[in-house]
Amino acid sequence: MHVALIMDGNGRWAAARGWPRLAGHREGAKAVRRIVEAAPGLGIATMTLYAFSSDNWGRPPREVAGLMRLFRAYLAGEAQRCVENGVRLRVIGRRDRLPEVLLRQMRAAEEATAGGTRLTLRIALDYSARDALMRAAALAEGDSREDFALALGRAMGEDEPAPDVDLLVRTGGEQRLSDFLLWECAYAELYFTPLAWPEFDPTALGRAVEWFQGRERRFGRLMSA
Repeated sequence: MHVALIMDGNGRWAAARGWPRLAGHREGAKAVRRIVEAAPGLGIATMTLYAFSSDNWGRPPREVAGLMRLFRAYLAGEAQRCVENGVRLRVIGRRDRLPEVLLRQMRAAEEATAGGTRLTLRIALDYSARDALMRAAALAEGDSREDFALALGRAMGEDEPAPDVDLLVRTGGEQRLSDFLLWECAYAELYFTPLAWPEFDPTALGRAVEWFQGRERRFGRLMSA
């Protein structure tokens, strides 16, 4: 199962407590650890986290700089834990606008965790689905969906086809895709929860997976009697 998560509500969660927005992002990073550790036990083989969209560059410079430091700290602190837990970590999205120190940390984490087989964890940084689709259109060498999925994977820095999403979860109460995995979510089940991301825990993830398992997925076809 491939589960994608839009981790929304960090800043609002912090503001409601009178805390700075970055405090919410720090708590959100702790939630990531809990969710990643729980994922394999729920039958999740691939997880994609929307960490920083291309449009997020428009946020206040202080918040953006704080997020970049937080990403570096997460990668530095979690790489060994990923190795121990069989988690293969990949970063998707543009890399030409990220700080060099973050790029080095990303490459080191990807290399260290390359042998993980229990869970593939994809983190979307400086990511835009529309931009990825435009790059894929220029890279595609065939005219089949499989050819395009491979081109889309390459457009995001991977050497394999972009994987279809089974379940997309968005926290924070909003109900939109926000330019996230538009091709891959063609037949995804969409699950929206009012919980802010720092409040989203393995129990909440389990509820989302249980809801998904109760869905009737027809992919445009009729179910046989």
